[in-house]
Amino acid sequence: MDPAVPAKTAVATSTFEEAARTIIGPEHVRAASAEDAVAGVLPKWVIEPGTEQELAQVLRAANEAGLTVTPRGGRTKLSWGNPPRRADVVLSTARLDGVVEHAWADLTATVEAGCTVQKLQELLALHGQRLALDTAWPERATIGGILSTNDSGALRVRFGSLRDLIIGMTLALPDGTLASSGGKVVKNVAGYDLPKLATGALGTLGVITRAVFRLHPAPRNSRTVSIAARDADEAHRLILSIQDSKLAHAASQVRASADAAPEIDVLFEGTEAGLAAQQAQIAKIAGAAAVRDAARDVWMTRQELMSVSESRASESPAGATAFAKISVLPTAIARAIQRVTRIAEAQQIRWRAVIQATGIGCVRLEGKFASLYLAVQTLRGELEREGGSLVMLGQTALSATFDAWGDAGDALPVMRAVKQQFDPKNTLNPGRFVGGI
Repeated sequence: MDPAVPAKTAVATSTFEEAARTIIGPEHVRAASAEDAVAGVLPKWVIEPGTEQELAQVLRAANEAGLTVTPRGGRTKLSWGNPPRRADVVLSTARLDGVVEHAWADLTATVEAGCTVQKLQELLALHGQRLALDTAWPERATIGGILSTNDSGALRVRFGSLRDLIIGMTLALPDGTLASSGGKVVKNVAGYDLPKLATGALGTLGVITRAVFRLHPAPRNSRTVSIAARDADEAHRLILSIQDSKLAHAASQVRASADAAPEIDVLFEGTEAGLAAQQAQIAKIAGAAAVRDAARDVWMTRQELMSVSESRASESPAGATAFAKISVLPTAIARAIQRVTRIAEAQQIRWRAVIQATGIGCVRLEGKFASLYLAVQTLRGELEREGGSLVMLGQTALSATFDAWGDAGDALPVMRAVKQQFDPKNTLNPGRFVGGI
């Protein structure tokens, strides 16, 4: 190596730190500690800009200095994806936490990236409105974080995913540009769909600074019912019957485990009279299957399953945990449950799963390390052969042995081309996304 290279790097690093302190003030620049680690990789600094312009300037300075940047919101999903190849700067959106505008008459809201989902929902509720999604850990999850990970929940069966709810976005690019796309009205005919492109990109294209959402009226009342199925086949039949019916349900999911038969949860929203009519109709669909009122906490199952220990030290060959997000066709939900059951029984491991009617689900597996490894490897292979996927989430001893994303498919060349266009120096989250992007 050229002996001048380390010296140049040291100068660039020092210049960046001085620039960051000048841009946002020294009190908002600090050395990173162990709790700031990104998927096990310790960064050098944590920087908290107070405005979009400050964030863009700091990002540009890091890009010019050859430093890597990891955007951070509420830390609820910071361990998702692969560990970064480097993590020099954590760029926190904690101070960008405002609701810029609530155009309640237009059913839209403009929100800064660091605002928590719960804070936004509480403000919208004052006007009888809501952002129709049920993300995990809403009290800590931020708008920028849920968009970067495309994390929604069972409400997407009625209201769509985040890509359907977002209508505008501002993104700070590595060269310091603040790029905006979309608008504040629900009908938008902009040419380049930046919001949909950045949603789910894990912060590898730019740093989300604000977003504009379409809103929905908050329900007057809600009721959850659960249906006990005999097995996966009956659960699947019931799910499809519910989807094909005239029920106006807001969400539905299947919960299953190694210890119990599947249960289907269905959420209804509306007037009390409407809820009663809906419940009577679902009783007819269920037939001989038992239907009961259920608590709202059944919709927290996904969050519960995702609460995987972040400490690899707590795991050993005698006991390990894996959490995965799976996706299958809605018509393959029963096969997915049967597949998990068969593989888990063969490896003698415990499991729990929740799968939404859209075919997106969460699986938690627990058992001996070697058995767990074979189970995840087998399950991923079988799902991918049928057009599905398995994404490892959380940093555990087992996840360290797998690529988080699995087979990238034919889209990888296009994704790499887009990454090259937005981030040619590979500044943002290098290596964390699909195919090592």
